[in-house]
Amino acid sequence: MPRTARKAAGSNIYHVMLRGINRQNIFEEDEDRFRFLDTIIRCREVSEFRLHAFVLMSNHIHFLIEPGNEPLDVIFKRICTSYAVWYNRKYQRAGHLFQDRFRSESVETDLYYTTVLRYILQNPVKAGIVARPGDYRWSSYLAYEKGRGTLTYTQFARDLFGSQETLLEYLAQENDDSVMDEPDHDWRLRDDAAREKIFKITQCASVSDFQKLDFEAQKEYARKIYAEGLSMGQIARLTGMSKATVFRAIKKSDDESDGKAELLLRESETATYYDAGVIW
Repeated sequence: MPRTARKAAGSNIYHVMLRGINRQNIFEEDEDRFRFLDTIIRCREVSEFRLHAFVLMSNHIHFLIEPGNEPLDVIFKRICTSYAVWYNRKYQRAGHLFQDRFRSESVETDLYYTTVLRYILQNPVKAGIVARPGDYRWSSYLAYEKGRGTLTYTQFARDLFGSQETLLEYLAQENDDSVMDEPDHDWRLRDDAAREKIFKITQCASVSDFQKLDFEAQKEYARKIYAEGLSMGQIARLTGMSKATVFRAIKKSDDESDGKAELLLRESETATYYDAGVIW
């Protein structure tokens, strides 16, 4: 079936989400995040877009973006290709890094703009990684909090709210904002503790290391990792295996042991906190 052409927003502002293929991590360490942001800066010089907000999570990224002289498809092809080539070379892997096509929605009203803005900047809070948006280093919240930014275009939102105090008060409010999102995304997952357990069991320092293992070895490790309390979703996202493969590996183990316990989603109990210090 041919793909449907994207609908252009009358406001020319979009909410865009990128995610790793099979929900695997697209950032293993801070160097990767710095490289991605540098890629955005370099691509912006060509595409001349305005980035109103962003947040880099472990396996997905949100943007509030206003295209310039190139359409969204060209902008994100440029960004994703550049970063994926660098990432694959660094981690000695091959193949796609991102889901084949980004998701996007048009932002047509000022009210929805402010909703999406708050949603993006509160992503780390709702994920349980930090207590407040300003504690997370890898978003543009600090650009709004400090009143300036070299990567984030903050003027539009500041003009909407009229004052810095009113804007920050709104961004900090507890809410039930609902925007474009993954329907099966579980905010409770804590990937850093899960990643430590995976390393302890497999001695693989990255997704790329794990993917170099023999397929049968990957499935055996998936069973051992699940037995340590990780969810199937975590295992898939943090190893690059598909959910179906993880499920079959665990189901096989369960059948062989005559176990009848239901496969349950689990959550870890700790999270990593980044020191705020860079104004994007």
